[in-house]
Amino acid sequence: MTFPTTAAEPTAEAPDFAGTAALVTGGGSGIGAATARLLLARGADVAVLDAEPGGAPPGALALEADVTDEDAVRRAVDRAAAEFGGLHTVVGNAGVGAVGTVEENDDEEWRRVLDVNLLGLVRTDRAALPHLRRCAADRPGRVSITHTCSIAATAGLPQRALYAASKGAVLSLTLAMAADHIREGVRVNCVNPGTADTPWVGRLLDRAADPAAGRAAPEARQPAGRLVRAAEVARAVAYLAGPDAASVTGESLAVDGGMQGVRLRPDAPGGSGAT
Repeated sequence: MTFPTTAAEPTAEAPDFAGTAALVTGGGSGIGAATARLLLARGADVAVLDAEPGGAPPGALALEADVTDEDAVRRAVDRAAAEFGGLHTVVGNAGVGAVGTVEENDDEEWRRVLDVNLLGLVRTDRAALPHLRRCAADRPGRVSITHTCSIAATAGLPQRALYAASKGAVLSLTLAMAADHIREGVRVNCVNPGTADTPWVGRLLDRAADPAAGRAAPEARQPAGRLVRAAEVARAVAYLAGPDAASVTGESLAVDGGMQGVRLRPDAPGGSGAT
């Protein structure tokens, strides 16, 4: 059996997010834009918070804000809540990458990446929590925060020391926030993508001396044999944020083509070789 090379797409989406107001950070491209599109298709009112929101899907409220600017984040979150009459779901997706060992990224780069990947979530969640609490009493199990984490938080990857540290912090933040806010009716989870086919990853791979070989390496390290698609991660986010996950909090959901838990024998790519 081979892993599908394309993700099946339904012809129509169930309107299970009708009456839900959602905010997606980093929704101008990649996983964030795919998530915003999916939530819109499933009936949500969606605001996209992005430093460059021009790529927000049609129908979304585009809000320009840099997650490193607390005042700008608070204004954007408050505007989304005012426009929609509340806020039920926050998807903290804005993030940046980093390549290198612990010796190769200087302090300035560490501060920059942590400021976006970790403190960007803190600023967004802090601004959103008062709005989420107000909605939680009327929507039990339907008020949530979902962070975009990474397989780098749970698997050692070469040349990703800074990025992995930032995403490890996101995983720990998710667990702590789940404990802090469960009795307020706010669920907190994260999704852990493997190497995803996003604009940032594409630019990184294109800079390799041999772009084809550069793409083949991350494809090969994922047992599925291909990069994860943004739409696949979006569906995991929608599950964690949606009604089917009303009893799910403090969880990390891997969407990584088997990278975290599957080990294939080199002589048996399909897993059918002798043990």
